[in-house]
Amino acid sequence: MKKDLLLLHGALGTKNQFRDLIPLLENSYTLHNINFQGHGGRKSDKDFSVSLFSENVIEYLKINQLSNVIVFGYSMGGYVALNIASQNKSCFSKIITLGTKFNWTPTSASKEVKMLNPKLINEKVPHFAHKLEKEHAPLDWEEMMNKTAKMMLDLGNGLALTSSNYQKILIPVYLGIGSKDTMVSIEETQDVHKSLHNSKLIILEEAPHSIEKINPEEIAAFISKSDS
Repeated sequence: MKKDLLLLHGALGTKNQFRDLIPLLENSYTLHNINFQGHGGRKSDKDFSVSLFSENVIEYLKINQLSNVIVFGYSMGGYVALNIASQNKSCFSKIITLGTKFNWTPTSASKEVKMLNPKLINEKVPHFAHKLEKEHAPLDWEEMMNKTAKMMLDLGNGLALTSSNYQKILIPVYLGIGSKDTMVSIEETQDVHKSLHNSKLIILEEAPHSIEKINPEEIAAFISKSDS
């Protein structure tokens, strides 16, 4: 029987971030791939938060009667998975993250939010604006981006996970970080690695932050190796 593998997308993304990865994994796993509320056309009238997205995952697991699932979370998806694991010990059997940002302070959050300006994106990188419009239709991608910015500021102002949260996680955690990731530092990933009881830090050489710019075969190999 195949193991269940849940894929969780990153901020501003959708489950389509894994479209090239899925064919490389489907022979080995029973795959589960969801959109968080407010993403990929999934409506939401709520503010974005790690708690909201955690509720989305727990609801999916309950509906599909899943437990002890392996989860691969890219960027924000990894953060959501760790938040769930710090509160519920039966959801996952293993967590694999890639490019998850852990250092949330007022300064770091403000830095990230500066890049989440819909007006500037429309003016400076219209191709990216068009991509977001298409992927999140019929939702308003600008509203989605503004909600994401608020969530990041909230994380920087006290809602981020702490060392005590990570210490509650007893299952194996594999922390993947690209050597050329300019959003997430190896140092902040190492700090979380030290707080976890059972973790391994894996550096993907030459990999940037954007999952779309990483060879999907490299990601599939990373997941398979972490699950071996």
